[in-house]
Amino acid sequence: MTPTQSTDNNSQAILAEIESQRVLMISVATGGQRIQNADREYKERRENIKDMLRARGFEDPNPFADLWAWYGKWSSGDLPSHQSRREFISNLYGPLIEQLTDSSRSNRVFEEPTGWPKIDRTVTEIRQRLAAAKTEEQFQAVGLLCREALITLAQTVFNPTKHPILDGVTVSGTDAKRMLDAYLAVELSGGENKVARQHAKAALDLANETQHKRTAGFREAAICAESTAAVINLIAIISGQRD
Repeated sequence: MTPTQSTDNNSQAILAEIESQRVLMISVATGGQRIQNADREYKERRENIKDMLRARGFEDPNPFADLWAWYGKWSSGDLPSHQSRREFISNLYGPLIEQLTDSSRSNRVFEEPTGWPKIDRTVTEIRQRLAAAKTEEQFQAVGLLCREALITLAQTVFNPTKHPILDGVTVSGTDAKRMLDAYLAVELSGGENKVARQHAKAALDLANETQHKRTAGFREAAICAESTAAVINLIAIISGQRD
């Protein structure tokens, strides 16, 4: 799994959640949404943000366990104006947002697309869908896009005359797993490529497994997106597309 795609996907998803939380906190403190109607959403998102940040080695700077605690802060007299409340939230999350953005930028190995137009478009959509997903169905849609990306990748690099299918069966044009296994067996053949071959196959197996999960949340969708991106980048390197 490449640091480029892993860091970028995770950072975008976390930043999207933080932005939603920031907007909600400002809304309830400036005459928008009512706390009674928004508190459950706030608490669920807060736990999700904490989990995602913990996985990246960051701490959530937000000390308010629920919106009533936030209400206690801004109604105490410390933040008398709407503008002061907006500034407080911006300052609360600002350093974290900067860290996440810098971390994403500094860990990018490949900033440019692969040059395979359809695959690049699908990867962009995967990132956008993952960042915006909230429901199980939306997370499952990320997995479906990952499947489409791998099928397109396999159709792009697989040559049936050069890459014999390992188990000898006749494959369909959508059997990405068999086609890519065959591709890797040829293009990364030999003992000197054993570790690289194992790594690429492990990423492919992980992407293939997670894209078919019937129940999906952020973690499953993010793992699927990251492993799919890793497979794409590895094969782009192997094929010379990154030269």
